This record gives sequence, structure tokens and C-alpha cells, in this order.
Amino acid sequence: MINRERLMDTFCFLVRIDSVSKQEGDIAIELKKIFESMGAETVLDGAGKMTGSNTGNLVAKFKGNKKVPPLLLNAHMDTVEPGRGIVPVLKDGVFTSDGTTILGADDKSAIAVLIEVMTVLKEKNMSFGPIEMVFTICEEIGLLGAKHLDMSLITAKYGYALDSTDTEGIITRAPSANKIEFKVYGRDAHAGAAPEKGINAIWLASRAIAGLELGRIDSETTCNIGIINGGIATNIVPNLVCVKGEVRSHDDEKLKKVTGAMVAAFEDVVRNYGKNSSDCLPKVDIIIEDDFSRTNIHENHPVVSLAQKAASNLGRKMITKTTGGGADANVFFAKGIIAGVIGTGMRDMHTVRESVKVDDMVRAGDLLLEIIKLHTQNSIPAV
Repeated sequence: MINRERLMDTFCFLVRIDSVSKQEGDIAIELKKIFESMGAETVLDGAGKMTGSNTGNLVAKFKGNKKVPPLLLNAHMDTVEPGRGIVPVLKDGVFTSDGTTILGADDKSAIAVLIEVMTVLKEKNMSFGPIEMVFTICEEIGLLGAKHLDMSLITAKYGYALDSTDTEGIITRAPSANKIEFKVYGRDAHAGAAPEKGINAIWLASRAIAGLELGRIDSETTCNIGIINGGIATNIVPNLVCVKGEVRSHDDEKLKKVTGAMVAAFEDVVRNYGKNSSDCLPKVDIIIEDDFSRTNIHENHPVVSLAQKAASNLGRKMITKTTGGGADANVFFAKGIIAGVIGTGMRDMHTVRESVKVDDMVRAGDLLLEIIKLHTQNSIPAV
């Protein structure tokens, strides 16, 4: 029932609207118009003020025509850079950009699918229960829209986020994550005339990093140093370096342990510098941010069984998957909403090589229509 040509047109329309993180206002306005024209009640919440975006999260509610528990459907409106002036190119059934920007299939393939699904439900006069669509801002820069979502607008307790690749998989496990920032303070000095008067902050940070175990720690845990900024000139002993990293784990005790090891490495290097000074240098300031909490949906949870039954009805598989990434679903889970993450076929996200097959978007739409059909038949109990 998915109209392939219409879905393609919608996708092209959406990706041509610039909506990099904190600049989602234009697409929010268009989506509000689209969903209101379908009969939805829409609200833009106040998350923009708290995130620095020029709009809030968009919530679009459809009352439906069957009395069943409400279903949450989610996608995010923002894209990463380079995401301005996107020109979609279609070749052999695959969308790409012109090579100078990302495509924006992450996550506009999901938005296009949701628009098409609602269009089909309406034009075919199909039965469906209450649907609460949540389109978030600033997902790509820390799930900020979801974190600041006005939860008073949401009554659904379960649903699906469309924000992955695999159209035959549902993500049920995602890690917790800590962001960590280290500011290492040394003392500046002339690097040629009086280096002994200085304390090299970059050298101290390097010693700390060299003592860390980075990469994949075990099957559940990863650790990374991603950003280092410091120094002014080659002839000045640097007095400050800023190091940013992260730890992710599906086990909160492991998250705590590896985070602690990173902190200890920097503190030990500073403590053991071995030279007393009247200005209390060197020193390190450490900021730890709880970036997002883990998702762990039981494989027998109705959200999983509903998606699997829908896939089976379409002659497909639907396997449960574990990811190392985060999504709005992590935030929803922490707020008591169980949301499995399903895919639209997008690939090579966050690169100029990003692509999505039209067939995969159609498959995602067909799956979602079948999920809604089964949900309307009350195949999932209130949870």
C-alpha cells in the first residue's frame, strides 16, 4: 500500500530543507503543516530554549478510530554537517547526495516513512489507535531534544524509534555513556630560552592518555579519547590542554570502573609530577557528564513480539540487536517509555557517502503499517 513515488517525492522535499542541529525551525514548520492537514493536533514544546535551537520538539497526535493504548513513533529532525544545500540524487533505486554534503537520510528517511504511513492510513480509511509522533531536535549533538522533551505531552508507554539501518532488526540493547572532559593546567614559558620554568600541559596529558586502555575494552564496553586542544605556538611551553573522551557500556558497573580509571590516570600524572610550586601547578579539572542511560528491552517484551509478528506476516525476519550507539530511545527508556529502534535502510550516515535504497524505505513503511494494524487489533497489552 505504500506509494513508492509519493514516498520518494516526500523524501526529496525533506532533505532539501536545511536542518542541521539547532537550526530545525524550517522543517518543524513544514511538518507541523503536513500533520495538521491530516488532522493531527500538534505542539512545539519549549526544548528550543534549553538547547539553543530555533524551535522545539514537534509532537503530532492522531486520535485514531479504535480504543487501544497509544503508540509512540519517533524520529529526529536534525542532521549533521555538511548538511546545507543538499541535492538528492537517485540512481538505480538508491538515493545519495551530490557528494558535497551528507544526504540526510539520517533521519529524514524515517520522517518520510512516517508521513507516508499516516497518508496511507488516512486515504485508505484504515483502522488505527491513538498515535503520538515525536520529532526531536538536537539528537545528533547529544540527544538534547529528547532529554528536554515536555513529557506532559506524551501518554504513550511504548512504541518505536525509526533511527537505524537494518529493516529486519529491532535494537533492544544500547549502552549507557559518560562524556568526560579533562582540563590539564601547566605553566607557560619560553620553549627555547627557559623551558625549565614551564610545565608542559600537553606532555602531562599525553602521559595520562598513554596509560589508558582505549577502544573496545570488552564485549560490552568501549572507551575513546576524541578531542585534544592545546597550545599557542611551538616556541611556548603550553599551559593548558583540553582533552575530551567518552566511555560506553551495557553494564553500569563497568561504565563506572572505566570512567574511574580514566580519571585516575589524569589525577595520578598531575599528582606525581614531582615538583613543588607556589602556584599549585600542575592541576587538572575534570567534568563527567551522564550522556545517556542504557536501554535493555527484554526479548519477550510486547514491543519486540509485535514487531516480530508484523515482520512474519510480511514473510520477513525481525531479529533483536545490540548496538554501541545511542538514540532518543535511550532517553525514552529512562523516562519509562519502552521504544524499540527499527531501521529505514540508511547507510554510511554522517558521511558524504550516505545513501538509502528506496526499496528499504518502502519496506520500513510496510512494516510500520503492519505493526499499526496489529496494534489496532490490541495485539499488545498496556505496559
